[in-house]
Amino acid sequence: MNKPLIAERFSKAIGTYTREANIQQQIAEKMTGLLKQYLPSPPFGRVVEFGCGTGSYSRMLYQALQPKQLLLNDLCPEMETCCTDLLSKGAAFLPGDAEALSFPEDTELITSCSTLQWFEDPERFFHRCSNALSSNGYLAFTTFGQENMKEIRSTTGHGLPYRSLRELSRSLSPLYDIVHAEEERLLRSFSTPLQVLYHLKETGVTGTGTHRWTRRELNLFSEAYTRSFGNGHSVPLTYHPIYIIAKKKRQ
Repeated sequence: MNKPLIAERFSKAIGTYTREANIQQQIAEKMTGLLKQYLPSPPFGRVVEFGCGTGSYSRMLYQALQPKQLLLNDLCPEMETCCTDLLSKGAAFLPGDAEALSFPEDTELITSCSTLQWFEDPERFFHRCSNALSSNGYLAFTTFGQENMKEIRSTTGHGLPYRSLRELSRSLSPLYDIVHAEEERLLRSFSTPLQVLYHLKETGVTGTGTHRWTRRELNLFSEAYTRSFGNGHSVPLTYHPIYIIAKKKRQ
């Protein structure tokens, strides 16, 4: 993972992310509902969110869990300006790579939406989170499964190394009890394959690629995408969210 490039792409998408990221918003809303269903009743003590981005999920967390302390983290320092409303209510912002940071001890919940797929070593991160969590603490996150953006991978041969729900559960099981785990497929339709690429750029999720497309390559991409997935009126893009709530095992 090229973390500086990932940060650069997401920073450039600050102004367009909220408008374009309706699937991510839908995922965050569902995750908030799951937290309310499976976690203890609020208020919470300390909550840490890694990969807070523009703060959509952060605001849902704040309202649903009423944490006494909310620590927001993001790889992009610029995201702090998107969360000023929460910071004015007492939340704190910690910039940097969550895989390299130390979270406060006795945290009751470490959580995130649509971030873990960018991590290089999730197993090591799960272990570090366990060390930071209180004895009854929870790790709750959404990420994406192996069918995520399968149309892009099929057409270009490139994509993130997504993990399956089974693989993630297996990685968590030595340190956590799985409270809830599920996955689903969500589709977005676009008028053309070029609109798919525009959508990805506007949400900042092109952080793994440095290739500059030529006009000929764009035409070939559009033709192949339409041929494989088009229905005559539009083309799809598949999202494959995974939802996991895990409780730290008693030592």
